[in-house]
Amino acid sequence: MADFVQLVILGLLAGGVYVAVGVGFGLVWGVLNIVNLAHGALVIIGSYITWQLFTALHLDPFLTLPVDAVALFVLGYALQRGVINRIIRAPLLFTFLLTFGLNLVVINVLLFIFGSDFRSVTPAYSGQGLEFGSVVIPYVPLISLGVAILLSAALAFILNRTRIGLAINAIAADRDAAQLVGIDLRHAYAVTFGLGAACAGVAGGLIAMSQAITPTAGEPYTLQAFVVVILGGLGRVSATVVGGLAFGLVEVFAQSIPGSGSVFANAIAFGLMVLVLVTRPQGLLGRLR
Repeated sequence: MADFVQLVILGLLAGGVYVAVGVGFGLVWGVLNIVNLAHGALVIIGSYITWQLFTALHLDPFLTLPVDAVALFVLGYALQRGVINRIIRAPLLFTFLLTFGLNLVVINVLLFIFGSDFRSVTPAYSGQGLEFGSVVIPYVPLISLGVAILLSAALAFILNRTRIGLAINAIAADRDAAQLVGIDLRHAYAVTFGLGAACAGVAGGLIAMSQAITPTAGEPYTLQAFVVVILGGLGRVSATVVGGLAFGLVEVFAQSIPGSGSVFANAIAFGLMVLVLVTRPQGLLGRLR
């Protein structure tokens, strides 16, 4: 029983990172209809900002997360307004190619600046945790889960309680009607992409505390964000939270199977995605569109 409880805890804690990675990806996909292949690269930019502030200024890595969010929001806003917006109404293949190209550019810039060496962020409390008998709850993943939930709540508040958020929802519902009532599509698109990038930056800061990073380390997170959004359902922040936690649970339980490795665990997780697509295409909590 203790082993089962420990696996559930580890799965939920692992899901916190997937929630942070997925909410920004799902926002951009749901509003702009762009499957952002550069999302993982934006995540790693956030990781390197956290690493740089931790090593140069000795800031606690959790205190660097607002810096990650602001820096990535500015970058995301500029990328969408200056580059992606030029083909926003083009067929999906064009945005695929463009975001894939941006992904390669970002990775190579990071390689030029930081090289290919592994970097890590290890605060003094890394490896420590709360102990309840044989059950251990590590501090870093626990705080990361809390940050991911707060990030999702903040994004939901922006989308449902602010003027720009309501404009974004209106565009997601009917772009042409939103334009007819005076919503500035270019600004709303850029804010949407900026918010998605800000979430990616926060996720990158959390990832830097749990694993070693390199410029190419973000590529798996693009695929994982895609799976998380599919599992939870497109169009709702709460659905992405459920998808991220479900993905973390499935991955941890799959890794606990004797003789299984990370590849086998990923196969089970992605197999679950296929099962959800077949039986419930809108996701666990998604709405039919």
